[in-house]
Amino acid sequence: MTATWRTTQKAHRRAALMESAARLFAERGFAAVSTSELGEAVGMSGPALYKHFPSKDALLSEILVDASERLLAGCRTILTEEGGAGQAATPADVPTQTLQRLVHFHLEFATTDPEVIRIQDRELPSLSPESNQEVRRLQREYVQLWDGVLSAIHPGLDDGERQIRLLGTFGLLNSTPHSAHPASAHTGDAVERERAVDVLAGMALRALTGSTLRTG
Repeated sequence: MTATWRTTQKAHRRAALMESAARLFAERGFAAVSTSELGEAVGMSGPALYKHFPSKDALLSEILVDASERLLAGCRTILTEEGGAGQAATPADVPTQTLQRLVHFHLEFATTDPEVIRIQDRELPSLSPESNQEVRRLQREYVQLWDGVLSAIHPGLDDGERQIRLLGTFGLLNSTPHSAHPASAHTGDAVERERAVDVLAGMALRALTGSTLRTG
């Protein structure tokens, strides 16, 4: 019982530390935040940080690897569920429904963990080479799973155009902390936040599924 309680408390403290660190890193940048400040954010001394993470660098790595793993796991769950649902739905509609779920899932992640999205964009170069490679590997797999869905919707698109559409869409979805979060942060208006999310979801789906237009 005691050992279980201690393990649970340690896990809670570790999660709180990751959440506070993500906020501080997003607000001020990884390099500008000291270990003492990280500890103070969760009511512990700076040296106590090392009971949970061997270094500040390891803490950043854990935050970004964890985010990529959660995105990938959520994507896999959606694909598994939609694959089973496809037996009851019109086959042609299944990839589009799956893509809609993926877009809303990514937006939910971005609005729930906006600080993580910010530091993911900005702090990848601060990771160790090993952690950087792991995050990029997870991100590539995530994009590849989306690519399979988009390929089913638009079989005529070549690999290059699908990648352009996907990466552009991720840039749009990841702008959510900047375009949706500030409005609600200052006004407390959740309706405005939801409205921004809906607009971004519509834009993302049109970017991915719209017809190809050639210029020049």
